[in-house]
Amino acid sequence: MSGQPPPAPAAPPAGQDAQAGGMRTALAGTTTRGRSFLAAGLAAGACSYILGQPDLLRVGLLLAALPLVCAAVLHRTRYRVGGSRKLSPARVPAGSEARVHLRLENVSRLPTGLLMLQDRLPYVLGPRPRFVLDRVEPGGKREVTYRVRSDLRGRYPLGPLQLRLSDPFGMCEMTRSFSAYDTLTVVPRTEALAPVRLAGEATGYGDGRHRTLALAGEDDVIPRGYRHGDDLRRVHWRSTAKYGELMVRREEQPQRAGCTVLLDTRRDAYTGSGPDSPFEWAVSGAASVALHMLERGYTVRLLTDGGELGAGVDGALNSRGGESADAAGVLLDTLAVIDHSERDTVSAAYDVLRGGHEGLLVAFFGDLDEEQAALAARMRQRTAAGVAFVADSAAWEARPGAAGGAYGAGPGGGAEGAERVRQLREAGWTVLSVRPGMTMGDLWREAGNQAGQLAAAARGGEG
Repeated sequence: MSGQPPPAPAAPPAGQDAQAGGMRTALAGTTTRGRSFLAAGLAAGACSYILGQPDLLRVGLLLAALPLVCAAVLHRTRYRVGGSRKLSPARVPAGSEARVHLRLENVSRLPTGLLMLQDRLPYVLGPRPRFVLDRVEPGGKREVTYRVRSDLRGRYPLGPLQLRLSDPFGMCEMTRSFSAYDTLTVVPRTEALAPVRLAGEATGYGDGRHRTLALAGEDDVIPRGYRHGDDLRRVHWRSTAKYGELMVRREEQPQRAGCTVLLDTRRDAYTGSGPDSPFEWAVSGAASVALHMLERGYTVRLLTDGGELGAGVDGALNSRGGESADAAGVLLDTLAVIDHSERDTVSAAYDVLRGGHEGLLVAFFGDLDEEQAALAARMRQRTAAGVAFVADSAAWEARPGAAGGAYGAGPGGGAEGAERVRQLREAGWTVLSVRPGMTMGDLWREAGNQAGQLAAAARGGEG
């Protein structure tokens, strides 16, 4: 996936992360075995005093000293263990797996005892992974790998990594946490779309596009002075005679086509929730269309019902040259965290669109009441072409396993929903009703077919 961030840097030495407490913290981690040895040593010392047996005192001192020595060694070891984490990849589609690589390094001169690694994860990514490492030699390294997967979009923190250390005798255990953590971005699923021709739409860089002059510098004028390597066929002789030096016409470059992807996020416009809900279908569809248009050379902007531009500088995601991957990454990151809004109208999006003539508008709507359908119909007047995907709430509510609702319920269901579709078509939209089980690829091809039929009918009417 494009736009993958670099691997997470190694965590600093454990001494910079561990909580204060020194030997007190180490002694607090004494195990049952260690406390038993310590108690036995104290009891042996008391018995030696009462019974007058000096040999028993030496045994008691040995028993009591062993847990203390283990705690001191463990206290020193915890400051000499470093860890790091690497995600591969850091951005995955919903339902796909990512690998997490953990690396542990013993930078001390002493071997470690038993180690247990545990990485903190949100519950949606699965259970917390745990690994047991028997012993790490001085300067040694260990690497372990686990997988994470989520069916829900979002940004999920991974970490911090927790390390539990134990001495070879099992007398003491200590837990430390690294401060470094990483973020896994789960983006919407996307589908590869077939190249189709929509009415009023032109290709991103085709010969039929309007053309614009390409400036070679801020101070350029029409025409400009001759530069080494310029084609002599572009010499502008009239200006050459006027200025007394060789002047050439500036080359022309195709003007980029624009596409606006409108995503309706109103909570009341969709039924159900979860990865199979109509809202998640709309988010995935918007991502698929936006990426498809970027690949075709369009300048894409993402718009929601609130009117805010969802991604890119000034709402534009430029796909020129090597910027296409970055633009796609920004768009997917934006859609990964987009959520329902509490608005009840798409008027803010209409206000943005009526600021000027738009190119292609691809809209993903939920339920539309009479007022919102009329507003959507007026949006079409500001675009060269419009394709609308409208969720059929009746079909989504009637699907097996859907929670609540009967067929025809909801403001956009049944005959009322069909009336909204007819209203949009009369306004010039290419409208497709979205039902469960439909794929974006099939609907996109159907949109191209409908647009071609409308164009042929228009030409026949003119003839």
